[in-house]
Parts: sequence; C-alpha cells; structure tokens
Amino acid sequence: MIDEPANFPWSNVNEFCGYMVQNPDNFGNVHDITEVAAKLRENKVVVTVIADILSLTLIKPPGEMGADIAIGSAQRFGVPMGFGGPHAGYMAVKDDFKRKMPGRLIGVSKDIHGDKALRMAL
Repeated sequence: MIDEPANFPWSNVNEFCGYMVQNPDNFGNVHDITEVAAKLRENKVVVTVIADILSLTLIKPPGEMGADIAIGSAQRFGVPMGFGGPHAGYMAVKDDFKRKMPGRLIGVSKDIHGDKALRMAL
C-alpha cells in the first residue's frame, strides 16, 4: 500500500493513468491517502478508492481524501452471501466523471401533455 508520498515512484508518475486503493485494506488497516491523492491529481492521475460502505460511517470519506471515484459493495446491508445474490454495489464519482459512468440514471418528469414521463437524468 502506497499511502505516503515518499513511497510512491514519482519519477514514473507520467506513466500512470490511475491509482486504486482498498480502504480498509485486506488486513483491516485504514489509510489516509489525502497527500498522495493531491499529488497524483496534480499529475492528472485518476484516484479510485474501493471502500467498505460500513467503514465510511467511522473513517474519512474517499471524496474528502481527494478520490475521484469511490466504489464498493453494499452486500453487508442486503442478502447474506450464502443465499446467493444479487448483491448491490455503489459507485460515486466527482462531477467531472458523471457523464462517463456506466449505465443510466432515470428520473421522472412530465411530458408536454402533463403526463408522467421517464427521462435520463444526472
């Protein structure tokens, strides 16, 4: 885990397009990547954090650390793993990336006749 700016190979930063980190990591350690994320974003590297959704009630959120994208599973709030699926997930992005997200976000509106209509919305 590279969570300290001194540990990152800054001489090769122009070869990176993205940086992805799991928080908490597979040992349960929580890392604050604020400094690393700031330097990476200065070099136009997209920062993604894979975060446990329940841990976000206690730790600094990915967006406050400078992450561009936060993703994870919401399974712990849903169907138990032994019962099959589907298991919900989440994906949050900064405004700069919202038009690049996969899938569609549908909102409710009214058509010209005043009837309920579904439309793409962001």
